[in-house]
Amino acid sequence: MSRPSIVLVLLLGLTACGPDVRRGNDIVEGGPCEPGDVADCYTGMDGTEGVGPCAAGRRTCQPGGTWGRCEGEVLPTGEVCGDGIDNNCNGTVDEDEDRDGDGFTTCGGDCCDSTECGSPALVNPGSFDAPGNTLDDDCNGVVDDTVAICDQGLASNSSNAMDYAKAIDLCQTATMADKKWGVISAQLTLANGSGVPVAKQHAIRPRFGQGVMPRGGTSMALLSTGAAAGRGDTNPAYQDFEGAPENGTSSPFPQDFFAANGGRLPNAPGCPEPDGNTANDPVMLTLTVRVPTNAKSFKLATNFFSSEFPEYTCSEFNDFFVVLLDSAYAGTPANPTDKNLAFYENNGSKYPVGVNLAHGNTGLFTQCVNGETGCLGNPGTIMTCTGTDQLIGTGLDQSNPFACDSSALQGGGTGWLETSGNVNPGEIITLRIAIWDTSDGVLDSLAVIDGFQWSVDASQPGTVIYRR
Repeated sequence: MSRPSIVLVLLLGLTACGPDVRRGNDIVEGGPCEPGDVADCYTGMDGTEGVGPCAAGRRTCQPGGTWGRCEGEVLPTGEVCGDGIDNNCNGTVDEDEDRDGDGFTTCGGDCCDSTECGSPALVNPGSFDAPGNTLDDDCNGVVDDTVAICDQGLASNSSNAMDYAKAIDLCQTATMADKKWGVISAQLTLANGSGVPVAKQHAIRPRFGQGVMPRGGTSMALLSTGAAAGRGDTNPAYQDFEGAPENGTSSPFPQDFFAANGGRLPNAPGCPEPDGNTANDPVMLTLTVRVPTNAKSFKLATNFFSSEFPEYTCSEFNDFFVVLLDSAYAGTPANPTDKNLAFYENNGSKYPVGVNLAHGNTGLFTQCVNGETGCLGNPGTIMTCTGTDQLIGTGLDQSNPFACDSSALQGGGTGWLETSGNVNPGEIITLRIAIWDTSDGVLDSLAVIDGFQWSVDASQPGTVIYRR
């Protein structure tokens, strides 16, 4: 290789996974070679070879004329404090430092604080293990390990709110005193954060009906203004979505959400405003969570069902489902100013998740029968129904010939949706997931929540059709 090429390669440096090797004092590119040639190689970070135990290995040219793997090299590893060895080959023995500024020191469990990987600030015990990046993000000793399943064996009628965090696949717990990510606390309340909902309004299920199955793990959380059950379910037992008596509870709406909308509930364009300022038969799951130090957003799967469809589509009886995020995030794309992520935006118009998604053919209300809607509200027609497989066995699949037309069923649903929001790495957030009857307490609705996931990338906050 000519000297200009040597200088160029030296200036570029050896990348963490680079193919370059050395033969004697010459740098040899990792391309074609003579079969049988052997050369020194080193794939660690620049400046670490020959420091501490780190040393080059050997690479052999394969019969096809390309270099094989680097064998026998010693690369930087996490510092083992107290062993008298510079394990991470950064020139300091047994240092207890936080060189990457992520809040964790080498002796405090940070397995990549300087030279051990390419993104040290994102790797520490406070991170979540992002899939597919070949890093041990959370420093638990395993690269790309599968997310733990924690929703097995949970009682369907549990009153322990932490069980509902597990049911939606938020498995790790934390305290206010430690630095790791996880659920710090959980509560089941009415919509304003006080009081206790009726026990039958929440459940943990392996399915809802016959067609709604978990998006992660083996269970899902169900919240309902009636009973969180499909036909044949027990603990709590199924009750008819249209004919059952009211649960008899009420509360104010979430105060910050209500105030941010000018003392009104946001509504689908062209539909009548809800009556009053009371959430009827409400239930809310509140989770206080420390965000992983490498997470910038999250998403969860949601599925909304209502017996208000089709008759009361685009009426004042639009039962509400909200996912309210309290976060200090102030970046772009921005979270909603009213904190509610359960909305769909189309051509500048916002549609809160509810039965009014069936108005205006938004495309997000798909588990239903096409036809007339709003015959007891604002008349319209829906043409975006794609099937009723997710209604089978829920009770909403029963024939209802006295509805808007003879082919109508007792209710309908959105199908699986995906709700996303942005967060600051390492902050403590509050997530409030609630459902309530609006304007009165009859004709019940139900929401299924599951499949919580963190992401290392920012998201577009809001709700869209679910995608795996």
